[in-house]
Amino acid sequence: MHEIQETTYLKDLWNEDLAHEVRGDELALLRYRSNLLGADLRITNFGGGNTSSKIELPDPFTGQPVRILAVKGSGGDIGSITESGFALLYLDRLEQLKKLYRGEKYEDEMVGYYPLSAFGQNRVAASIDTPLHAFLPFSHVDHLHPDWAIALAASANGKRKLDEFNREFDRKIVWIPWQRPGFELALLIEKAVKDNPGVEGLILGGHGLFTWGMTQRECYLNSIRTIDQMGEFIQAHQAKKGSLFGGLKAAPVEDRKRIAAEILPTLRGAVSSNRRVIAHYTDHEDALTFAGSEWGKELSALGTSCPDHFLRTRVCPWFVHWDAAKEEVNALKARISKDVAGYRATYKKYYEAWATPDSPKLRDSNPSVVVIPGLGLFGFGKNKKEARITTEFFINAIHVMAGANALEDGEVGHPLPQARTEEQSRQFTQFHNYVALPRSEAFRIEYWALEEAKLQRMAPEAEFSRKIALVIGGASGIGREVALLLGGRGAHVVVADFDVEGATKVSTEVGKVSSEEFVASTGLDLSSSQSLAEAVRFTVSKFGGIDIVANTAAIYPVAGADGELSDAQWAQTFLVNVTGNYLLARNTDWVFREQNLPATMVLTGSANAVVPKKGSEAYDTSKAALNHLIRELAVKLSPCVRVNGIAPATVVAGSTMFPRDRVVQSLHKYKIDFSEPESTEDLRDKLADFYAQRTLTKRTILPQDCAAAIVWLAGDQSAKTTGHVIPVDGGLCDAFLR
Repeated sequence: MHEIQETTYLKDLWNEDLAHEVRGDELALLRYRSNLLGADLRITNFGGGNTSSKIELPDPFTGQPVRILAVKGSGGDIGSITESGFALLYLDRLEQLKKLYRGEKYEDEMVGYYPLSAFGQNRVAASIDTPLHAFLPFSHVDHLHPDWAIALAASANGKRKLDEFNREFDRKIVWIPWQRPGFELALLIEKAVKDNPGVEGLILGGHGLFTWGMTQRECYLNSIRTIDQMGEFIQAHQAKKGSLFGGLKAAPVEDRKRIAAEILPTLRGAVSSNRRVIAHYTDHEDALTFAGSEWGKELSALGTSCPDHFLRTRVCPWFVHWDAAKEEVNALKARISKDVAGYRATYKKYYEAWATPDSPKLRDSNPSVVVIPGLGLFGFGKNKKEARITTEFFINAIHVMAGANALEDGEVGHPLPQARTEEQSRQFTQFHNYVALPRSEAFRIEYWALEEAKLQRMAPEAEFSRKIALVIGGASGIGREVALLLGGRGAHVVVADFDVEGATKVSTEVGKVSSEEFVASTGLDLSSSQSLAEAVRFTVSKFGGIDIVANTAAIYPVAGADGELSDAQWAQTFLVNVTGNYLLARNTDWVFREQNLPATMVLTGSANAVVPKKGSEAYDTSKAALNHLIRELAVKLSPCVRVNGIAPATVVAGSTMFPRDRVVQSLHKYKIDFSEPESTEDLRDKLADFYAQRTLTKRTILPQDCAAAIVWLAGDQSAKTTGHVIPVDGGLCDAFLR
């Protein structure tokens, strides 16, 4: 089988020119094959599945060629894996483990032998699926989790439908009842291949698909051909079936995106009782169909089938009933706040029912997926990427349930084909044709010591992980440095500024020090309550809430030729520098209240607030008013929100408040020599140095200095500081607080 037959859904993406470039390097070809398969979520989900090749490499001890298994390392993703992501193990040593195996009860102890079987200097942690690949008598093996295959695997009539599939497409795919991945399953699939000569693949009940080939190309073709044909099979049944999940009960709400943004802080707060989470919302067509269906609640209670799914989605999502036609949004918020305790209690009972003295501790009883009729799906995770992937996984699960629904053709009783015995069959949960794993098996996967070890290998979370920051004035100067510093320390950042292009540019910079998914930008006019409200809604829609508000934006009006400000300039200065901060607090207050999580607000004052001078009355008095506003807001928003400020001495570098004309004006004012041909930056340096010489430290105040103070006030290290303004002025005696 070297050339694929015509396909309906999947494309043969194999490029012989690219493959030829690495011809002779089987590890590079394995990486190429893996990346092709992982690029399509219809083939396998993020981080799901395994690929492997049995290759020959020179033994570092003898120099002689030896047979090696190269298999995706634990926790890897085949879509993005590189050659360094594969575990390399001696095949003969893995074979010898069969003699050491003491039976299913002790299968986990075999994992301890995998590092001892490592080839050469390879130290990539081997997956628990390693023996599944090692014991199959094929050079190249794919273990994938396509929705169409899992739909068969999770159907009460799955084995009979697989027989029907084999007849229709002239295939020989063999059914194996459910067995948790590991050494025992490896022996079962090895036996299944020996007992079925000519077998082309395996379906593991409740789990996924195994395919293979004797060359990289043959393996790839077998995989996409099999998955595509299963897609044809499922879709043909779907066309006959018509409506899914018992039909539509709740239609999608027209303004669902607005409502989603309105309830997200409530939801985020409700599911963050253990640790803060970041949100991802989707109104994907399939999510809306499932959420609004007659069977949505019952199917949600069953949860997902494939272990790769519920490791992220938990054993089941939280279905929140809401009748948009009869109930207001506030009723939905109240139900979320009230009913989340019920989900946590149910999850805790599930944990206590199946935990043993050796089980890992309960991690989090909060849901990671929330289903709401009329709105769709909400996913939650430690960061935006995890939240998005969690949501995608449940959409995969919806596709599986839809496929099982489509395959339904009458009542199916026990024993179910997923079970190896009649007794075990009674432990599986079934709704119509969809079969979920027994809760005991779900727990064995979710709280598997080997999965716990995988979690423990992950790097510690950064200081501001799980926190969402709205940085106003982020397009330049201090705001830019705040955004970069928060992003570099793990925060999710929205860069907001009147300068939309500048905000976009800075968000790109922040994405490079963190992740593109962790940052966004938006336009904002600090003098407009509507603009502030839109920026807040944008932030909430993007990440689920707000934990940090940092405002560095302000204006410094420049007097006319007569040395006086116009009435409009005076009013605008107070509108932006004082009223704008008040409006900012007013427009974020609802988010803070509804998510009910500790939050911080840091505003930017000035040393000028306490130093009277000639010619800057509007700016100086506006900053004096801001100082008191900080204290007022600290009182008003307590105890949930801490409000503080910084008071920088003049920061010239990177500041939009120092265009060339203002710099020149200041140089004249302070009688500092300069010449017109000098660059603006050189003139700024002269002015900054003059300001520095007036301080005790004689050091120029930089945007980075102010950003460091803002970030300290925004973080947990200042958890007991509120209502204060911290000077960042190098020791400016005139600005000492009296």
